[in-house]
Amino acid sequence: MEREPDLLGDMMADETEPVSITTPFLLVGFKTYRRATGRGALELAGMAERVSVETGICVIVSPQFTDIAPIAEATRVPLLAQHIDPIEPGSNTGQVLPEAIRWAGATGTMLNHSERRLRADELAACLHRAGDVGLVTLVCAEGREECTRIAGMGPDILLVESPELIGTGRAMSTADPDVVLGTVDAVREVDPRIAVICGAGITSGDDVTAALRLGVVGVGSASAIVKAGDPLAVMMEMATALDNGYRGKRVSILA
Repeated sequence: MEREPDLLGDMMADETEPVSITTPFLLVGFKTYRRATGRGALELAGMAERVSVETGICVIVSPQFTDIAPIAEATRVPLLAQHIDPIEPGSNTGQVLPEAIRWAGATGTMLNHSERRLRADELAACLHRAGDVGLVTLVCAEGREECTRIAGMGPDILLVESPELIGTGRAMSTADPDVVLGTVDAVREVDPRIAVICGAGITSGDDVTAALRLGVVGVGSASAIVKAGDPLAVMMEMATALDNGYRGKRVSILA
């Protein structure tokens, strides 16, 4: 039987390097909001790029799969896919191939969000496949215990969140500061190379400043930005707070 040509491998070899992630950073989750779909996704990504240029702060966006390539072509913002599946190229209809995400222009992938949870074995397999193709990995986890366990799997970034606070406007950095602080310390003991950020309810620059005091290197926000009357202004406020309040080294996060 004639061997299948490795066209995907050829395309990946010729690709432009994905945009790098640097600390501190703001992660903007697009979820599947209507406003963050198609043309709206491009507009929001353009705002993120403008904020990054004007503040010097890395702004990452996490769009739906279908919007990754258009955003990568139109902007120079880091992109995180909302998920990948731990599969190899082949007969896997309906699943998300890591190579395809990388080729589309993503810098990395988000995994284990509270709305797309994974078993431990599934997460480990996804992390392995992401590493195979050079995708930065951001793993979401609920509290100190889960973050500590997942830190042992070697993700690049951990996002600690309290699911009950997501979308409430009550920021984890002020509502559950001890959880964030304890998580930062615990993860540092397991692997100090892992970047820790927090999400859930982050809505303002004050929330960002409070988070930085707890030792994180960034924050994640979704509805507070995407559903805002002026998303650009909210992104700018949060990025400015990151710029003013961050006291750590500014380093690149690589897969």
